[in-house]
Amino acid sequence: MKVFKFGGASVKDAKAVKNVANILNFFPRENIVVVVSAMGKTTNALERLTDAFYYQKESAESVLAEIKKYHFDILEDLFPDKNHPFYTELNNTFVELDWAIEEEPSPDYNYDYDKIVSMGEIISTKIVSAYLNESGVINKWWDVRGLIQTDNTYREGNVDWDLTKHLVKKDLLPFFDEQGKIIVTQGFLGGTSENFTTTLGREGSDYTAAILAYTLNAESVTIWKDVPGVLNADPKWFDETQKLDQISYQDAIELAYYGATVIHPKTIKPLQNKKIPLIVKSFLNPKEKGTIINDVQSPLPIPSFIFKVNQVLLSISPKDFSFIMEENLSDMFRLFAERQVKVNVMQNSAISFSISIDNDERKVPELIKTLQKNYKVLYNENLELITIRYYDQATIDRVTVGKKILLEVKSRYTVQLVVKNV
Repeated sequence: MKVFKFGGASVKDAKAVKNVANILNFFPRENIVVVVSAMGKTTNALERLTDAFYYQKESAESVLAEIKKYHFDILEDLFPDKNHPFYTELNNTFVELDWAIEEEPSPDYNYDYDKIVSMGEIISTKIVSAYLNESGVINKWWDVRGLIQTDNTYREGNVDWDLTKHLVKKDLLPFFDEQGKIIVTQGFLGGTSENFTTTLGREGSDYTAAILAYTLNAESVTIWKDVPGVLNADPKWFDETQKLDQISYQDAIELAYYGATVIHPKTIKPLQNKKIPLIVKSFLNPKEKGTIINDVQSPLPIPSFIFKVNQVLLSISPKDFSFIMEENLSDMFRLFAERQVKVNVMQNSAISFSISIDNDERKVPELIKTLQKNYKVLYNENLELITIRYYDQATIDRVTVGKKILLEVKSRYTVQLVVKNV
């Protein structure tokens, strides 16, 4: 049993969808669970649709029309015959989005977000599954919301592992009663006991693949990317990057935690717990080896660089100039958790506590306003967070040319720098 995950770039157009079929043809006698993300930048478009619906900043109907056109253009390339029955099925799927934006917004933005944005994966998997069957790669479409069960924490659903394992064993595992069977299902999504849709966090399809691999005792998980494997830096930031042939679970989870976009932060734990290797390969060159993440004990042979832009640095201190005490920190972290604000780096002194966070316009202004009730809050925007794993002074000097360091945190193997351009 193998689990394959195909991200948005790997199904962004008709040519890419056809390539998925080509890759699966390399594994004719394997049982495979294929986890698919929304196509291309559809998640971004559906977030825009959610904002248009909820905040009425633009026409939700116009945004939805753009999303429909993008998908039907792909469909026309895959199924030139407009009388193919799948056109009706896809139209019926889009009706769910039509209905969603005709209703009044609920009091909970995150609930509406999950209801709308989740449709990207439903639509993409139906298209991919239909094309695979049409091209001879016989598969069954499966709604993952009936397998991965979560609580009602919308946009960050917490997995009910016991129930999920039970449902996978009861419903999914019997499907693989012989060799060569394929399931196509959605990444990113979960379901609640009330049959509401949740999502597992942005870019959560990797995590879906890990959950299913864990519950199925899979042989491996392969993430198909548009890069040859895990690189020591994002090519958007570095001209000269190097592929890492092998990474330990520990280094992988550290890199993911610090913001490496190649792997979702929650992906590694379930795989490490059962020693299931994670392979990152190129869907452009599927025969190349890629990168394997397993329980190797050796550290990375070269430094790795992670860049996060659009950061806000908050400096929080008591209004009465008293010390930062445990009760202060407890109160602050409670507020962060309530607003689902993730701290990327933190540092405290006797009278100040500083954190760098993503500048989410729906979360940060309200967080600052709440903090200001009891604390003095200073903040800087438009900053960059640079993390170097296995750093030395030369690597720090390399990434801070033309920048001013506002905050620096070092451990034995990792340095984090919050910087601004000068």
